[in-house]
Formats: sequence, structure tokens, C-alpha cells
Amino acid sequence: MKIVVCIKQVPSSNEVRLDPVTKTILRDGNQSVINPFDAYALEQAIEIKEQLGGEISVISMGIPATERLLRDAMSRGADRALLLSDRAFAGADTLATSYALSLGVRQLGDFDLILCGRMAIDGDTAQIGPELAEHLGIPHLTNVEKIIEIKPQEMTVRRSLDGQRQLLQIRLPALLTIAKDINQPRLPNISGVEFGETAPFQSLDAAALQADVSRCGLNGSPTQVVRTGVPQRDNACVFFAGDFTEQVQALAARIREELK
Repeated sequence: MKIVVCIKQVPSSNEVRLDPVTKTILRDGNQSVINPFDAYALEQAIEIKEQLGGEISVISMGIPATERLLRDAMSRGADRALLLSDRAFAGADTLATSYALSLGVRQLGDFDLILCGRMAIDGDTAQIGPELAEHLGIPHLTNVEKIIEIKPQEMTVRRSLDGQRQLLQIRLPALLTIAKDINQPRLPNISGVEFGETAPFQSLDAAALQADVSRCGLNGSPTQVVRTGVPQRDNACVFFAGDFTEQVQALAARIREELK
């Protein structure tokens, strides 16, 4: 079985830095990690490969330093990696990102299954997987929490949706987004680390993908952040004197004042 896993880099801390002009997230490959939800998708791909055989390709769109994360994915069990990196891709929303990823997937060749994390922890949109499936013209299911059975032309999965569990069949090739806790992602072993460090690595730009640059990056992003802000934190304490009734009245008055 040929499986493609989409990998995204996310900040390694809770602090997300934004470009003051474009309002997009600033990426620093040295301060990034594999999106945790994508780690579950990668582990699921490895388990399928162990059961049925085949090949795992990982793909990502990002700055050149993203190579480090893709090599980490190869050290865990992926066979090859493709990075889409070009200034033309910068500032992309989910639609422009999924368009570029669809071109990269086509460059990888035939596939049976695409696995994505349910969402990215920095954007929380959960849109990339479904949009990628639409670009490729294949069926998709979201929030899959267990793979029940895989046959040559179809697979049976269980997913969670609005608090309910569904048992569904989907024809292949298909795309699944993987829920958290479907498995426990493994750590690389010594031979895996050696493979990840030395395996051939491919990086393609917009020209190599024959991408329509009007559909890439900020130019191809119909959704853009207009304004951002940082919540103001005030740790000052206010004490209200008097008996219980007087304290309640003073508190109510203070709340009304703050809500004006």
C-alpha cells in the first residue's frame, strides 16, 4: 500500500509570533516541531505498512529548515520525503496550502491513502485534509479514531462526529484525517535515525511543481487576517471594605464600570 502523510511544522512553545504586516504566523524551523496530530497520522501509516507492506511518503510545505522535521519522520518509519519550499508559498491560507500540497502529492505518483492530522495546533482550522481531498478529487473522512479493516479497494473505519461514533466504509484511494490518541507515536531507533540522516531528500519550488502562482501564498489566499491583538493581563487586586452587603454592592458597581 502506498501511503502519503502530510506533515506541518508548528511552534515548539505556546508563543505564536505573527508578521506585523501580513498577520501570518512566523515560522522558524529551529524552533518548530512536527504538529502533534500529524505524528498520530504518521504512526498510523507505519502500523498499516507493518501489517500490509508498502511505502510511506511524507510531504510538507514550508521553509528550507522544515527538512529537519521530514528527516525526523523518516527516522520514525517513512521511506521518502518531499518538501515544497518557495517564497511564492509564503502567507498561504488553507486553500492555497492545500493547492500546493495537491501538486506535491501528484509529483509523488500513485497512492492508495493520504493521512493528515485532524488539525494543526496553531491554526485549529481542520481544513487542510478535506480541501486537499477536494483538489485531488478523492473521498475523505475526518476525525478517524480507529481503522477496522483494509481491503484492496476499500477500508472500514470508525470516526467520532458531534459526540457520536460512526462505522463507515470508504473506497480507495481516499484521504483520512486522524484523531488524537488513535495510537502512541513511536520514537526512532538507532537505525532509523541513521536512515533519516542519510536518506535522499527532495525539495521542489513553485516552478518545478508547475504551480499557478496566482493560487499560491498570499495571492491565492481568499481569507486573510485583518487584525490581531494580545489579551491584556492585569494581576492587580482590589479589596472591598465593609460588611458582606457593602462588599457585594461595591463589586457589582465595579463590574458595571468595567463593562461600560
